[in-house]
Amino acid sequence: MRISVSSDMDEPVARLLVAELRQRGHAVRAHGALRPGADAQWAVCSEAAARDVVEGLAEQAVVCCWTGTGASIAANKVPGVRAALCTDATTADGARRWNDANVLALSLRLTSEPVLREILDAWFAGEPSEDPEDVRNVARVGRLDAARNDS
Repeated sequence: MRISVSSDMDEPVARLLVAELRQRGHAVRAHGALRPGADAQWAVCSEAAARDVVEGLAEQAVVCCWTGTGASIAANKVPGVRAALCTDATTADGARRWNDANVLALSLRLTSEPVLREILDAWFAGEPSEDPEDVRNVARVGRLDAARNDS
């Protein structure tokens, strides 16, 4: 799978994230502090990774900043992105299952090596729910994006 990764800081967990994704067989497209010479502001690099998803350059993205909040906010401003800030595996599983999240947001401050691996395990094992209520909710979010584009 092609995955875009952004981080506003060159932190050990961000480097571990890239290495772990590659070890799992994913092609990584780096943004921000993970790509020499790129703009590392959290809003800029998170938007770039999110745009890769909606433009088809990546199937999913992982965006990182110190708390994960700014990265998730910036990514969610890109129509078609459903970014979820996940600090544990249970949240990552639910984000994929109930929200069909296509962008994972992580905190560089809170995410330890073992927790990162657990989150990634849950994220990649998760499949979008086929429950009609969940499908309707994800479709509604899509309509909110479309309405935002029309205004």
